[in-house]
Amino acid sequence: MRIKAIVQAGDSFFWGLTKKELIAIILSLREEYTKAQDQLEKLKGEIIKIKDENAKLKEALKQQKINAVNSAANKPSSKQAEWEDKGSGTHQNNEGKNKKPTRKSRAGTGNKAKHRKPDRTETATVNECDLCGKDLRDKEALKSSNERIIEDIPDPVEETEVVKIIQEKKYCDDCKEIITAKSELALPGADIGLNASVLLCYLWVALCLPYPKIKDYLKAFFGLEISTAGLSSHVIRISRLMNDGYEEIRQDIQVGVTLFADETGWRVRGKNWWLWVFGTERSAYYTVDKTRGSDVVRRVLGELFIGVLVVDGWSAYLSLICEQQTCMAHLLRKIRKFREAFPHLVDIVKFYMKLRRILRDGERLQNSREELGEVVFQRRLKKLQDRLEALVNWPNPDEILEEIIKKVKRQQPRILTFVEHPGVPNHNNYAEYLIRIGVLKRKISGGSVSVQGANAYAILLSIYTTCRLRGISFPKYLKASLKHHIRTGKPLSIEAYSRSIHADFDMKKAA
Repeated sequence: MRIKAIVQAGDSFFWGLTKKELIAIILSLREEYTKAQDQLEKLKGEIIKIKDENAKLKEALKQQKINAVNSAANKPSSKQAEWEDKGSGTHQNNEGKNKKPTRKSRAGTGNKAKHRKPDRTETATVNECDLCGKDLRDKEALKSSNERIIEDIPDPVEETEVVKIIQEKKYCDDCKEIITAKSELALPGADIGLNASVLLCYLWVALCLPYPKIKDYLKAFFGLEISTAGLSSHVIRISRLMNDGYEEIRQDIQVGVTLFADETGWRVRGKNWWLWVFGTERSAYYTVDKTRGSDVVRRVLGELFIGVLVVDGWSAYLSLICEQQTCMAHLLRKIRKFREAFPHLVDIVKFYMKLRRILRDGERLQNSREELGEVVFQRRLKKLQDRLEALVNWPNPDEILEEIIKKVKRQQPRILTFVEHPGVPNHNNYAEYLIRIGVLKRKISGGSVSVQGANAYAILLSIYTTCRLRGISFPKYLKASLKHHIRTGKPLSIEAYSRSIHADFDMKKAA
């Protein structure tokens, strides 16, 4: 229909209406217009509210992502960021999921051949044919035969060895006292022998077994029945006897050149405590405390430490007067978490790459200090520090990058400390390696039932880890130390035991 026809039809319609009908139509249209205006105003108000709520939700989501990154950033992870180059090994991309690892297997993997001299020889005879079942017992054996070497353990004993000890007494005319003989088969007043005591401590500390499992193991393999309460009280007693060795380890870490420290959660009577570790290349000192504050650091190390302390950036260590290196693996991991949470922010990747390049240049500078000379070394170190200063003064950072820069600035004085100290790494992986056994024990046992049990675990774990770091057998040292305590009233120091076994080795080698 044409416009002219539409206008003519409208005119004819309106001219056919009376005045009263026309006024009614106008009033109806005005009422509808008023309602539409009111509805439009309401919709505008709702749109404004929705926009405000949307802005609040966006801000809350952003803050939630930031909090999620901060809470998960300290969890150990070996994953690389998706924008980093994938190195050789087991890393795979989406295009080659079935690609075999390019890294060669390490030498010595798998079960090695036995080269020990046999203690006894046994002959396995052929009685019948494996194929047809014919009796071959009267058949003469061939001159050729196969040989194999096996290693095994003794059969489980059905009953333990019960020893009755008669303690002889003699009177000393000089002291005017009766002297009673001591037995080195067990601790004074104990009905559990030294061999069982050493095995109990090894199962509890080294293998992280809980007392119910240890109880079942001792009963199944040795016929030794001890209650879990008896096991616990005996371990606590042994730990108290070994307290001098525990103090020896603390004094050793205080004079370390490079000291690594870390802490993880622990449970004592269902409450949150903390397991701390302070370790060098030859000693590891563990302690359990109800706080994660600086009091623990000062109690273990004092107010001043001469060497370099490598930590994960926790503020409790700042109370100690010493050179400190912050774990850059933790800091880089936090930046990667932010990148995963906000993939559209390219500046995070640029910041990450520049910081990582500074660290790698620092590693190269640390390794080439001697050949460069001190003057060139200090000049290049100053350039590295200037690059780091320029990095934290990033021009016009967005809100997320500003959050990252705050974390880096907080650790800035402790980022390049490693460059000035040979052999000091820029990460705290060694402390995480030392504390991993505590994490495993916590997952299996859930922590400690008592404060005495927690302290016993810290003492024995310190001695076990220190023996392992020094290449000493923990069971042999513990037994020798307990025997020394029975004779003298004091445990054998780790250093003295180490000297004795090295002296024995030198004597055997000379012979």
